[in-house]
Amino acid sequence: MTLAEKLTSPPNRPRVIEQCCNLVDAEVKSKGGLSGIAVKGAYGVVKAVKPKFISEVVDGMLDEWVAKLEPFYESWKKDAPTRTFGDYLDGRRDAAAEALLSVTDGRARVSKQGSVKKMYEKMRPSAKKHVEEALPRLGRLIEQEAAR
Repeated sequence: MTLAEKLTSPPNRPRVIEQCCNLVDAEVKSKGGLSGIAVKGAYGVVKAVKPKFISEVVDGMLDEWVAKLEPFYESWKKDAPTRTFGDYLDGRRDAAAEALLSVTDGRARVSKQGSVKKMYEKMRPSAKKHVEEALPRLGRLIEQEAAR
């Protein structure tokens, strides 16, 4: 069974979406410093304007994100199954973050939500760092959900 079949098919998909939203909430909450204030502020605006926006975005991009992570997952299963998938992704921060961001970059380019698009463009330079920081947690989430 592929990672996509494990994560994106019913009945797993709604749970995976919820877990991804929880991960985003936790990552945003953990941010500190000036960049953390900016991230928390932008996130708060998005959630206030459209409360279901995050879950809709995760649902809309889940298939593409999983497709981008599938090669990492398959490689991990072959090369490093004694390490966690979170550690494996963390060891490939640059490539994994760029793979995930390629999806959001493409979506942002064609977004009709002007304020969200503008916010994304403003936040994109620091987005890679934030995605990299989230990779261990994301990897654990994927490993846990794929094992169900």
